[in-house]
Amino acid sequence: MNRCRGLSLIELMIAMALGLAVSLGIVAVFTSTSNSRQAQEQLARLQEEGRFAIAQIRDDLSMAGAQYCNSSGGAAHASAAGPYLDGLRRPTVYASDPNVLMGALSDVSTRWNGAYPSPPSEPYSLPSFLMMRGYDCTVSTCTPVEPSNKRNTNGFSIPVMGKGVDSRVIGASVLTVRYLNASGGWAIMPEGSARGSTLFSHADDSVTVRLNPLPGEPKASDVKDDTPLMMLADCSGAQIFAVTGMGNSTLTSTGANFAQPHVFQNMAAPKLFSVSRDMRTVTYYLRVVNNGDGMGHTTGALMRRVNGGLSSQGGVGEEIARGVERLDFKYGVQQADGTLRYYTAEQVDSSTRADCPAVPVPIPGSSDRGCLWGSVGVIEVDLLMSGQNPLYSLMPDELAYSYAADGIFTPAAPTADDRKVTPLQQGFPLPVLRREFTAVVAVRNANP
Repeated sequence: MNRCRGLSLIELMIAMALGLAVSLGIVAVFTSTSNSRQAQEQLARLQEEGRFAIAQIRDDLSMAGAQYCNSSGGAAHASAAGPYLDGLRRPTVYASDPNVLMGALSDVSTRWNGAYPSPPSEPYSLPSFLMMRGYDCTVSTCTPVEPSNKRNTNGFSIPVMGKGVDSRVIGASVLTVRYLNASGGWAIMPEGSARGSTLFSHADDSVTVRLNPLPGEPKASDVKDDTPLMMLADCSGAQIFAVTGMGNSTLTSTGANFAQPHVFQNMAAPKLFSVSRDMRTVTYYLRVVNNGDGMGHTTGALMRRVNGGLSSQGGVGEEIARGVERLDFKYGVQQADGTLRYYTAEQVDSSTRADCPAVPVPIPGSSDRGCLWGSVGVIEVDLLMSGQNPLYSLMPDELAYSYAADGIFTPAAPTADDRKVTPLQQGFPLPVLRREFTAVVAVRNANP
């Protein structure tokens, strides 16, 4: 008689246990591989965003203070430290209403009077604080002032700090720089030329410009809504003055000037610029945005705003990169002896005439507050980039990061006591990868 053969209950249980162990091992390997892949993808995206953000900031900061042709002139002199330093060359402002100049520039957080000069009553050199101004921010406040007009009557229209979407990221600094868009404006040709715009003087010393745009130059009608303030510049100097006739082909300097601008013979490649359009204002700040994971988490976005975002003056407001949680600047100021010293925004802004070289046309009675903004030769930029989407499998050592602006140079926990601001204070999730990006930008148009 044949006997039935099969597995006993014990053998079946052993087989099932072995199979389960193998399956758990496979799942563990798969989970580990998946977590590692997610972390690598997050790190790769973080690095790509960080490099792009730094490159964009570097391009604008290196142009800070740029004028037409160059920003310095006069006889160079040897400094105590050795290098030769050029003399100052700043535009001379002839427009008699100082508020017209302020209105022609975007993102201005200073006004005449108070700590700054009283409204000038005669021609003056363009102040340094109108070419650059930074704001260092902590969890609760910014110095030298809060730049938002919601918290400061002299501020401008960027969001206030907060955790909500569209707020400004808590603890992130703000920087505004200005430079002349040398590719804008109209080339001035000799009187009698068949092509191009021409300039001539009247018996009362007033100046008229007849616009005849060359290819690529704006039409007269393109600037009809611009502030009636023009800059006549060549490779030796620049003059800012009020005009009438905006939107027409003939612009004439008016009585709204302390004195009429000077037309020199043999000007080197002269051009005429619209101040509100061609004096490019670029402001960098961080805005809170939804990270898109469907869980309501937020992250920071680096914002670049040109000319206040006003399209009528060639302005734009654009998001450069996401995952930016911190933004900090240090300002390298060139001293009179040629050496470089780093300052905070408050220290630069508190400078007075005693700290700076004399300007060509000083404002009578002014201490020239903020004059060291014109002496900033190097700007150090610190960015903290995050992976944006939480990865709950990250270990404590993977969450650690360094950030020089906090004085933390070796990786530490996100909640370390030494941090000036933590992700939790900003409303950002903790379990993401974070990396610091640093750049030192030489301001090639520094004009100390």
